[in-house]
Amino acid sequence: MTADSTPALVKQADADTDGPATAAPSAARGPRARNTKAYLTYVAGKIVGAAVSLFAVLVTSFFLFRLIPSDPVKQMTGGRRVSAEQLESLRHQFGLDQPMWQQFTDYVGDALTGDFGTSFQYHAPVIDKITEALPATLLLTGTAYVLYSALGIWLGTRTAWRNGSKSDRFHTALALTLYSVPSFWLGLLLIIVFSVGVGPIPGMFPTGGLESGNETGFAYVLDVAHHMVLPVITLVAVGYAQTLLVMRSSLLDEMGSDYLTTARAKGLRDDTVRRRHAVPNAMLPTFTLMFVNLGHVVAGQILVETVFSWPGLGGLFYQGLSVPDLPLVQALFFVFATAVILANTLADLLYPLLDPRVGR
Repeated sequence: MTADSTPALVKQADADTDGPATAAPSAARGPRARNTKAYLTYVAGKIVGAAVSLFAVLVTSFFLFRLIPSDPVKQMTGGRRVSAEQLESLRHQFGLDQPMWQQFTDYVGDALTGDFGTSFQYHAPVIDKITEALPATLLLTGTAYVLYSALGIWLGTRTAWRNGSKSDRFHTALALTLYSVPSFWLGLLLIIVFSVGVGPIPGMFPTGGLESGNETGFAYVLDVAHHMVLPVITLVAVGYAQTLLVMRSSLLDEMGSDYLTTARAKGLRDDTVRRRHAVPNAMLPTFTLMFVNLGHVVAGQILVETVFSWPGLGGLFYQGLSVPDLPLVQALFFVFATAVILANTLADLLYPLLDPRVGR
């Protein structure tokens, strides 16, 4: 059989056992063999689809929160006695006395320039409140994202490769349980056990917040880390379970493939077959999941941040929704959806680099 007709995976197995092989012509390798025009059409379609989705989210964010049966002006007065003239003055100040179509056109026009208006309850530009809360969200969800992605991929690989073992049954059952548990309920349970204390277990961690407020320097870093323990555990427990189940399922699908049998027949060790051949191909579905979860790093976890009183975007959204603070919740909804859409689009654009069959 000539070099050109030998499957790429068999060539890799030959290279692992027999040493370096003669490189195939560059025109026949991976993404370079892709039809460039078809790929550019694929990319353009994904970008146009993302743009349409973003505009749809912009429109939805305006009308969705106006369905809430609540008067923002009356909520902000806190039940105090306010004259009809004062209420009308506040509505005029916030632009709520304008026709709906005019409010909509003003909102879309300003949003396209990056101006999301002024918060009703904070009396500050919405973009400033988002910028202020974003670092706390990125710190919490970013840390959890790295931990549960690495843990889920590692355990998913080991459990699938040892399919049917006691370790596989234990980790799969635990992952299924944690994946089905609501994150806010798990957070409340951790607060009761490890913050309040139950029986012989003393309260070891704060019930919420980002910091104690009286530390500086390295002590401040330790204080923040101490406050992060329970919310990070909550996010990792749910996130790792999802990643493990997807990685395990993908690897099980690959384990019966012919190219793995060929690699073993060449004399490769089982660890080498798994690491160099099975895992890279099984990573494709997990790769997509990781980018979807990457979008949620910016979107935050509204319920978890609320339960732990974390001063991030999720907690800010909950506070804005209680009024409702229309400019604030509209902007946050748009930011959350934009992060997910952009992450999905980036995954779609990078996926053909891992699997040349996509985008042809």
